[in-house]
Parts: sequence; structure tokens; C-alpha cells
Amino acid sequence: MSTGTLYIVATPLGNLEDITLRAIRVLKDVSVIACEDTRRTVKILNRYEIRTPLFIFHEYNKVRAGASILRRLRDGEGVALVSDAGTPAISDPGFELVREAIAGGVPIEVVPGPSALIAALVVSGLPTDHFAFEGFLPVRREKRRKAMKALASETRTMIFYESPQRVADFLREAAEIFGDRRACFVRELTKIHEEILRGTLPELCAEISRRGSVLGEITIVIEGVGKTVELSVEEIVQAALEESSGSSRDLAREIAGRTGLSRKDVYAEILRQRQK
Repeated sequence: MSTGTLYIVATPLGNLEDITLRAIRVLKDVSVIACEDTRRTVKILNRYEIRTPLFIFHEYNKVRAGASILRRLRDGEGVALVSDAGTPAISDPGFELVREAIAGGVPIEVVPGPSALIAALVVSGLPTDHFAFEGFLPVRREKRRKAMKALASETRTMIFYESPQRVADFLREAAEIFGDRRACFVRELTKIHEEILRGTLPELCAEISRRGSVLGEITIVIEGVGKTVELSVEEIVQAALEESSGSSRDLAREIAGRTGLSRKDVYAEILRQRQK
């Protein structure tokens, strides 16, 4: 018996019209659809008269459910992996399933479509030629600030996901650490209450703090540090060392590639600071 195929299927962020014809066909043809929340996915299935059974796969059951999905694939069944919205395997346990499927020799096909991070980036008005997706930063304040400081010298446009409960704190800390940079606050993209706010980080921080609370799924896009802003090798290395505990050579290679600084100079500075 041949192995079944795992299909990575992108689904709408909110507007149910944002789905491809191929996605609809695949969702109808597979044996089962692995989803995070049946209540979310069933809306798409009902809209397009898809009768395929659903199988719950999320962060809290990923080990057991992942093993079951792999058994189905080995038995020749086709499985579609979807997330609650957008492209699966980004900031969710789907990537672990994909990794296990690859290790097991399972054929994988991607059915591309909506992605919150790409949609937010292109609507932000910030540079799109080079960007870095950071996803969710740590929940704890100390670790979140440490992560932001490590990104202080990042020249690429940065994209973050954040929860409504923490977004005011996120913007407050981002304004403090990144300064007066341009940014874009994107909420409930493609949905009825879609909102896109553009301005500097302090301006966005003031607006969200004034409201007291916000609802919905949020993406924040922040411009990278301007090329005219000169940070010393010492400052860049210090910020990177707060986040990384890897080898000095690997860290020097990463910093040099990101900033254009001499790898030799960066390596020497790393050694100097680590010997303090």
C-alpha cells in the first residue's frame, strides 16, 4: 500500500471568499482534515459543502494526535492540515507534524493561500524587500524585553504576532526599545471589524493604551533600524549576547550577515565581552 499525502492547506483569515479552488478540491478529496478548532473550520466546510471528517490537532494534543495522523498517512489516507486561519505550520505545532512526516518519507504538498504575516506586511507601507518574522515574543516581561533588545540593530522590517491582552504592554516596550520608528498595527484582517493603524510606535502605543482594551487577532509590523543610525560593534554584540548562548563563531557569522559588519571584528568583540 502506498503512503498517503499530507496536504498543507491555507484557509481564509476571516473572509470566507479568500480560498482557492484547489483548496476546496483538496479538502473534499482527502480522508480527514486535521484542524485546531472544529468550530472555526466547520464554517468553511459548511460554506463550500465539504463533508470530510475533522480530526483535532493542536498544541495540547500534538504528540498523541500527530502519531495518529502519521498512522493514517502510512495506511494510505490523504490528510489535509489546516489552522484556524491562514497558512498552517507558522506559529503552531503544524511544523512539527511536517517535520515528522518528512522523516517518515510521507509525500507533502502545499496548497498556498492567505497568510496573516504577508498580508500585514504588504498593507503596512513599510519596506518589503527584506523582512524578519518574529512571531510571538515571550509572555514574561523580562524575556520579552530581552528579545526586543536583541532585535534593536535589526535592519529588516520586523513582523510580530501578539495577543489582545498583551498588545498594550508590547507597544509600550517596543516604543521604549525601538524608539520613534514607523509601525503598523493590524487587527482582524479581512474581517468585518478590520482595523489598520499606521504611525510611529509612540503614536500607536498612545492610541491603544487610550482604548484600555482591544479584541481580535493582531499583527504588528515595525520598520528596521535605519541605515543612517550608527550602532557600535560593542552595542550590537551586547544586545545579541543577551539573547544568545550559542558558540561565538556562529553568533559572529549571524551578526555579520545581518549587519554587514566584519565577521573578524564582531568575533573579537564577542570574545572580549564574554571574557568580562
